[in-house]
Amino acid sequence: MSFCAPLNSASKQTLSDRLSKYNSEVEIDWNNFTDWLNKIEKNIPSINVAAQLGHGVLRSYVMGMKAVSATPEDIEAMKNIVRSSIDQGVLGFSTGLWYAPGSYSHTEEIVEITKVVAEHDLLYSSHIRSESDDASGLFPAHAEAIEIGRRTGAKIQISHVKSVGPQFWGRGNELLEGMYKAREEGIDVAGDQYPYEWSSTPTSGCMFPRWSLEGGREKTLERLKDKNIREAIKSETINYINRFHGSAGCVLAEFSNDKKLEGLNLSEISEEFSCSPEEAAMRLYEISEGSFVLHSMEEQDVDTIGMSDIIAVASDGNSLRNTGPLSNGKPHPRSYGTNTRFIEDMVVNKKKVSISNAIYRMTSLPASRIGLKNRGEIKKGYFADINIFKPEELREKATYVDPHQYSTGMKWVLVNGKIALKDGKKIEGRFGKVVRSKEG
Repeated sequence: MSFCAPLNSASKQTLSDRLSKYNSEVEIDWNNFTDWLNKIEKNIPSINVAAQLGHGVLRSYVMGMKAVSATPEDIEAMKNIVRSSIDQGVLGFSTGLWYAPGSYSHTEEIVEITKVVAEHDLLYSSHIRSESDDASGLFPAHAEAIEIGRRTGAKIQISHVKSVGPQFWGRGNELLEGMYKAREEGIDVAGDQYPYEWSSTPTSGCMFPRWSLEGGREKTLERLKDKNIREAIKSETINYINRFHGSAGCVLAEFSNDKKLEGLNLSEISEEFSCSPEEAAMRLYEISEGSFVLHSMEEQDVDTIGMSDIIAVASDGNSLRNTGPLSNGKPHPRSYGTNTRFIEDMVVNKKKVSISNAIYRMTSLPASRIGLKNRGEIKKGYFADINIFKPEELREKATYVDPHQYSTGMKWVLVNGKIALKDGKKIEGRFGKVVRSKEG
């Protein structure tokens, strides 16, 4: 999902709808990555910013939200947009094959597009087709990502490595085993992880079957008005809820139409609505798209995956802040606490990972995966993006109940050699850069 580019009338409306939730007055006066990245650069970001081209936006740009196979002409059109987007600075191509419209694609479509990415030695990263016992299934979805690397020679990033649902809890080691075997074969595959047992995704992404999402939100709402179709959707929604430790494990994180519901779980919301949890999920979506935080994983798997040297630490989060429009809702605390949590939990408390290995997997590993030049290490001539802290002093403050809290214990932060944080206090000014493909 690269909501900001490329844009046509349909994707502009989608972006406008997203911005409206934040009462944003940003004028969408761009259509491509060049103009969007230039706009960010002109306003000077606080941190460094890089972009990938999202397959969901790419496919809908060419084909709309139709649940059909891409024709050779469609694929060629998508490949041409990938080429132009790379020229405009994107650092690779990402898929969300669990989400519509990516879920409508076949492997061959992704292989053909990824060949263009491989030609430029850029990264293919994928939110794979399944993380549990739905769609293709978890292990076939992992195998698909690896097969794309086998057939294209591209660098493959699996985002995010996890075992979801009762059938897969306790099997995180099997996922890693498959990745290590692929690497022995010469396939450049790695992954990333956020160190939490809870995940987060939009309502449509976690509560409804893929077939019900064809054509976009309006088509889904039409299907929900049909009694028989509604019952068919509901039966699958029950399975999704059970995968998240039941309705108590499904907490509404963002629902701008009725903020008093934010922070309640589906069991509580169903009592509020006087209906079943699955019916409550459908009624929420009929009011508005929102998002959930979901108890989808187990600590054993999170730790096992988190100890692997080929797994980068990544938040899968959003750019938020604790004041203003970006402080809305009760989002997953990972946006505030991922790196702190990993050091506090895996390094200091559990002693499962050394501090040097943790830092490597937060810095030079992801920098090398995405192709950042002169970043990710402390070397002469490199950009000085540096954090200074004592591991034992870091504390994650963000919680599921009160997520908009910054971690404490970070002493100094340098962004491109400029001091952005001194003695734990923010320094006035913004020092980030837009990083484009092949640039430092």
